[in-house]
Order: sequence, then structure tokens, then C-alpha cells
Amino acid sequence: MIRFARAADHAAIADLVEAAFGQPDEARLVERLRDGGDVLFELVSEQGGAVAGHILFSRLYADRAEMFAALAPLAVRPGLQRSGVGKALVRSALDHAREFGAHGVIVLGHPDYYPKFGFAAETAANVRSPYSGSPGFMAIALEKGAFDTPLTVAYPDAFSG
Repeated sequence: MIRFARAADHAAIADLVEAAFGQPDEARLVERLRDGGDVLFELVSEQGGAVAGHILFSRLYADRAEMFAALAPLAVRPGLQRSGVGKALVRSALDHAREFGAHGVIVLGHPDYYPKFGFAAETAANVRSPYSGSPGFMAIALEKGAFDTPLTVAYPDAFSG
């Protein structure tokens, strides 16, 4: 079951994200994004009453009026990775991002994983950000033409923490 995260999930999410990444950095990023009011939305995948996966989208600050979002992080409990939990979270989250009004989504992620969902480095070619040019810097347009013209985005301060 995939649902929006609740405050009661925060401790379980922190444990899951730290376990998935093998370090606390990404869990701290989630906390900083929440504390800064930068979270667009968070989803969790629940299995057997426990949080099995988590995905967070935050708002990017763009040099145009349209809204753009960052996907970070995506975490699946070790032992459940490669079981489809992550795929289901990404697909559901992209649908929700459209509903929230995002024109496009940017991710800095594994270049072999995110293209399955339509993310591409070529789509992000017109985007200027601190992460531009990285092989994992990819984007997906949720609205036609979202990335056709040059775009500069700034990430929330939480990403530099």
C-alpha cells in the first residue's frame, strides 16, 4: 500500500532511509527538508503495517513561474530492494507530482535506474544547477515543453547541509 507519509511515520522513515543508504546523511537531509518547509510531499510504501519504502519530493526554486520538483531521496528497506517497492513509489510519486502542479522533476540518481521511468540526462541538458553535468543529473517533463528552454534551478538549503 502506498500512501502519504504522516508525522507518526517520521521515526520509521529515518530508520529506513539510514538503513537503505548505510549512513545517516540522507535521513538528515529528509529532516532538514521538513524543518525548512521545503517538502512538496512524501509517500511511504507500507507492508505488514511497517514502512517498507519512502520517497520525497521537494520544490526547486526556478527562474520561471512554473513549479519544478526534486526527487530525493528514494529509499527501500534492505531485504526488499529489487522487489518492486521502489518502482511503485516512483510511479505513484510522479502521478502525485503532476497533481501538485509540477511541470518537471529533476533527480540526481543512478543513471541505470531512473531512465526506466522516463528520466534522461538529455532532458536536463538545458538546466543549470550545482549538479548539472553529472551523469546522474536527469529530468522528466510532466508538462509538454517543460525543459525545452533554458532553466536555472536552486535546490533548498537543506541539500547543502
